[in-house]
Amino acid sequence: MRPREALIIHGIGDVALDPVYIPTFPSEGYGYAWSGLGGIFQRDDLTVINMECAVSDLGDPVPKAFNFRCDPAALPSALEAGVDVANLANNHALDFGREALVDSVANLRAAGIHPVGAGSDYEEAYRPALLEIRGWKIAVLGFGGVLSTRSWLATEDRPGIASGDDRADMVAAVERAAEIADLVIVTIHWGMQLDTQPRPDDIAHAEAMVAAGADIIFGHHQHRVGPLGEIDGKPVAWGLGHIVWRRINPVSAQTTVAKVVVLPDGTMGACLMPAEIVRHGHPVFVGQTPGHCDLLYGGRPSPMEPPSIMF
Repeated sequence: MRPREALIIHGIGDVALDPVYIPTFPSEGYGYAWSGLGGIFQRDDLTVINMECAVSDLGDPVPKAFNFRCDPAALPSALEAGVDVANLANNHALDFGREALVDSVANLRAAGIHPVGAGSDYEEAYRPALLEIRGWKIAVLGFGGVLSTRSWLATEDRPGIASGDDRADMVAAVERAAEIADLVIVTIHWGMQLDTQPRPDDIAHAEAMVAAGADIIFGHHQHRVGPLGEIDGKPVAWGLGHIVWRRINPVSAQTTVAKVVVLPDGTMGACLMPAEIVRHGHPVFVGQTPGHCDLLYGGRPSPMEPPSIMF
């Protein structure tokens, strides 16, 4: 295998490619979701998102307050923008039933985007996406809590999602991934809406996963931006907010992109780059993006500069 090189990895929160919920898409096209971010996902090594919807034309809406159906026709634009992995373990993946969930997995895979966190059975839902990038074997796992019913969880004979509440199952999945990968990334739906700080259960989940071998954790669901922290030198983005979403109000329009730099020796640095949803479905970077990501070991600045963003 080739020698390890430095990696740039981005993580973002909730993405809704629903042309009904995001009314700008029918007129602006699906590329509008990504055009305000300066193409940074095209120039990195790995981009992980939370796909907050069923990516399928199948099924009927289940009884709940909000049902999000993302258009499979939006996937080529997401791939072109640089999206590599999409988490389906969240509280909207089964908005149109199990047939639509299984179809979502198939549609993402057919479009060239790796689905995680969901599948036709337990084994597939907890299976990581495996990628080889710049000499690294990388595993990405998706988990989803905050469910109103455990019936959405995958079992040995039922389609569903991977639990973000069952710590033992999450730890076991991370341990299996760590046995076959150099770097394990977790993208997880957790917390409560409007939280800006992690809850005790989420901290305990993260600590257990890091102890099991997780190297990077991207959290989402709260619809607000939370802090960037670290556990034993591993970066944890506690709340990435929603990013491809409606502009509801000035507070919820504030969002972020997490950037993690991994150097060849495994040293990591991380930072959050602030953005704002300036129009429905259209986030842009705001202010000055960080000049570097502080290394978590040793406090030295990272040599990996983010690209310049022109407005």
